[in-house]
Amino acid sequence: MTTSILILVGFVLFSALIAASGIVFRPGTWYRTLVKPSWTPPNRAFPIVWSVLYLLIAVSGWLVWREAGFVLIPFCLFVVQMVLNFLWSMLFFGRKRPDLAFLDITLLALAIAANILAFWPHSHAAALLLVPYLAWVCIAGALNLSVWRLNRDRGVFA
Repeated sequence: MTTSILILVGFVLFSALIAASGIVFRPGTWYRTLVKPSWTPPNRAFPIVWSVLYLLIAVSGWLVWREAGFVLIPFCLFVVQMVLNFLWSMLFFGRKRPDLAFLDITLLALAIAANILAFWPHSHAAALLLVPYLAWVCIAGALNLSVWRLNRDRGVFA
């Protein structure tokens, strides 16, 4: 295999590792009992959308690496947004703390936006591949806030 393919596989594996947070911290019965806004996407949409987004994230990182190598600031932002992504599942589903999860997802959206800006000079395509991720995270943030507000007086949070 060429180095480029190995690096792409590395990005895909890193994305899969972060995606594993959705396996470790599953919605479960607790989430099903929460009051959710009428515009909540169907449960089956989440794994499909996230699978596509994680692939786009991996390809995005690989495109920047291919054009510029491992550039410090863009890839530091890349790692930061991935860590924040992982933490959201732990906070929301694992700890049942939508308040902290909302703070996390707000920081995540900012980190993704910063990552898009940092990737842009190295690869426009890579930056644009992160736009659907940012859009979905903003929707998820609005859903997180709505669920928190709709349920905060029900005694269902840790």
